[in-house]
Amino acid sequence: MTDEHPVRARGDEPDQIAGGGDRHQHPVDPRRVAMARERLPSAEEGDRLTSVLSLMADPTRARLLYALDVVEELCVGDLAIALSVSEDAVSYGLRVLRTAGLVTRRKEGRIVYYRLAEGFPEPLRQHCLRQLIEMSRAPIEDDDS
Repeated sequence: MTDEHPVRARGDEPDQIAGGGDRHQHPVDPRRVAMARERLPSAEEGDRLTSVLSLMADPTRARLLYALDVVEELCVGDLAIALSVSEDAVSYGLRVLRTAGLVTRRKEGRIVYYRLAEGFPEPLRQHCLRQLIEMSRAPIEDDDS
């Protein structure tokens, strides 16, 4: 798309936005708007993504994923000791993660071992989640100063 044919968010008329007394038409940068729209996940993909992220937003479930990443596999009792939480909390967290396809299990006699599902994204474990923790510790800077 070119500047001659701007992308419209809705309707045929450009949006007029009042910002600090200045009025301007949208899109301000039609090329970038078009590029963003081309690369956005679909609404359905966005729903699936937020569902998975909400599963990982629980502190116990997030820590379970980290623990399984570090040691490859553990049983419920050992995970409870590692996380300093009850076996019930671990069992529930693992059940939710397994239902979502993020964790798998295997039995050895009477003991059930849990591990991250095959194909669990390495960059997510090694970089993204750890970086998000670090970002959350940083003070918020205001760009409008």
